[in-house]
Amino acid sequence: MAKKRSVGRKLKKAIAKVKNKILKKKAMPKQKKALQQRLKVKKVKPAAAELKAKARKRKFEFTKMVASGNDFIVFDNRRNEFKTGTEIAALLCKRTEGIGADGLIFIEKSNRADFKMRIFNPDGSEAEMCGNGIRCAALFKEKKNSVIETLAGKLRAEVKEDGIKVKMTEPKNLLLNINLDIDGRIYQVNFINTGVPHAVHVVTDLDTVNVRLLGRLIRYHREFEPVGTNVDFIKILDQDEIEIRTYERGVEAETLACGTGSVAGALIYHHKFVSTNGNYAINVRTKGKEVLKVYFSYKDGVFFDVWLEGKARRVYKGECYV
Repeated sequence: MAKKRSVGRKLKKAIAKVKNKILKKKAMPKQKKALQQRLKVKKVKPAAAELKAKARKRKFEFTKMVASGNDFIVFDNRRNEFKTGTEIAALLCKRTEGIGADGLIFIEKSNRADFKMRIFNPDGSEAEMCGNGIRCAALFKEKKNSVIETLAGKLRAEVKEDGIKVKMTEPKNLLLNINLDIDGRIYQVNFINTGVPHAVHVVTDLDTVNVRLLGRLIRYHREFEPVGTNVDFIKILDQDEIEIRTYERGVEAETLACGTGSVAGALIYHHKFVSTNGNYAINVRTKGKEVLKVYFSYKDGVFFDVWLEGKARRVYKGECYV
């Protein structure tokens, strides 16, 4: 009897074991499902604004161009696909995150000239004009002679094999010997508008000038409020030659060259130190090592027939999403 009881107990245990296995297998899918639900990460849907922003992005062709070390992103905007370049310039001109440039240029239709040039600084502000930029615009259009509309007025450009010559707007607002108090020290600057405002400071040694710091302090000085000014530091090399370094408004840094700044430096030099009537040509050595030529006529303190000459070139063409 004892043997039969022990066999019966063993059999019951075996049957119970099998039942437990079957029950566990049936329960497993439910457990797994519950576990998956607990561990499941919710997918966050993009915000409506983000989806719209992505949907708005389109592919556009651009040309990268350089004049005297100033580089520009040039768009053919004759179809008026861009109403403004403010946001695009701030995005694409960044050297670390965008294409990288000193400015963004739009080529647009004009009822007053062969075409219109608009230029936007890396901070998104629109400038009245740019001497190096307009040479790039003239080369972009590939016309030997053209009239270009800008916010500073209409300018004439001549494209030659050895360079591009641009007739600048008539200089205005010429002022000499403005004393600026900067941190208790007096700096004497001169002012002229050559399409955009320029403060010109004459120095004996360009290498020791902290262009970034001093340029910024002069650029934002209350004397030039509310629009501020570009700042040029010039050194006289010879009777018809100067050297220049420029802090550019809108770029908010020193650039390798500035066309309107080179004109401003040449005119201030002549008016301040030469001041004789006649026709002149001044060589301007830029930080980018290119020599720009400034031609002008001068009579009794007035400048007229002012031209800027220098090279420009295409670097590459590409596509971007904006």
